[in-house]
Amino acid sequence: MDNNAVYDLVIIGSGMAGLTAGLYAGRYRMKTLIIGGDFGGEGTTAGETSNYPGFLQIDGFELMSKVKEQVDALGVPFIDGRVERVERRGHCFVVHVGSHEYISNTLLLAIGSKRRILGLPREAELKGNGVHYCVTCDGPLYRNRVVALVGGGDASVKGVNLIAEYVSKVYLIVRSKEIVAEPINTERMKKLGNKVEILLETQVKELIGGKRLQKIGLSMPYKGSSELAIDGLFVEIGADPDTRLARSLGVALDEKGYIETDHMMRTSVDGVFAAGDAVNHFGHFKQYVTAAALGAVAATAAYEDHKIHGDLCQLHALPVKVSAQKGIT
Repeated sequence: MDNNAVYDLVIIGSGMAGLTAGLYAGRYRMKTLIIGGDFGGEGTTAGETSNYPGFLQIDGFELMSKVKEQVDALGVPFIDGRVERVERRGHCFVVHVGSHEYISNTLLLAIGSKRRILGLPREAELKGNGVHYCVTCDGPLYRNRVVALVGGGDASVKGVNLIAEYVSKVYLIVRSKEIVAEPINTERMKKLGNKVEILLETQVKELIGGKRLQKIGLSMPYKGSSELAIDGLFVEIGADPDTRLARSLGVALDEKGYIETDHMMRTSVDGVFAAGDAVNHFGHFKQYVTAAALGAVAATAAYEDHKIHGDLCQLHALPVKVSAQKGIT
């Protein structure tokens, strides 16, 4: 890898969106560099996955590793490091990783989002071992078993409705006095009857178990006990997009704080693209398959940009404009 090279595309992020973008950029023969901090992003912690096309069941880390193998086969270099800052230098993008600078014509932000956690002792240790953050990904693993789901918003109610298709019992643990969700989802949950039990004004205070979660400690007693025996705990309290670098470049965010893009994943800053969980393209529905799709589209848009402007940063086009009502034009 030539540190003095000017890349056609630098991809920041090594989750499903970033790696898929690297795969497509490599096939387009773009001079591409992928920079990733935590390899695979949130995808590596999903545990067994059974909803990605082509695999009956596959571990999240294994899936991400297979995608990286495809990227490696195309000769796309990968740096394991944290991007400290990105700046514009003329019409070039300069990406700073430690003491190194990487210059590129275009930039793809595939920096994802971080699911909110409970912040309890042993939570990181038990992640994937009884503690989960994706019902769609890991719910099927708990067929005919007992689980709890922490939430209280619409996403948590949807999570209950989905996981109820697999489990024998689900406890919905709600911190507030009531659930705030769309009526249609609440009505569907009510139809599940005794399969769902709602614990209002209750919080999870402790995670109990050995190598796997066995019980949770509750802030309010349930049937005379402050502990609840379960097989799995799902945390559905939202996620926060990582927009630190986007904001530093002046990239427009939407009303929910996600990076705003058009249908080809172009942002408000010319030459900057975004994909994955840092964008809200599919609303709350964020999966491996949607991240892969967005990464492929973003790389294609970057390739088209490169074809028009050539190899020199100085030949970028006029800036893309953002309209609050009409999106990006």
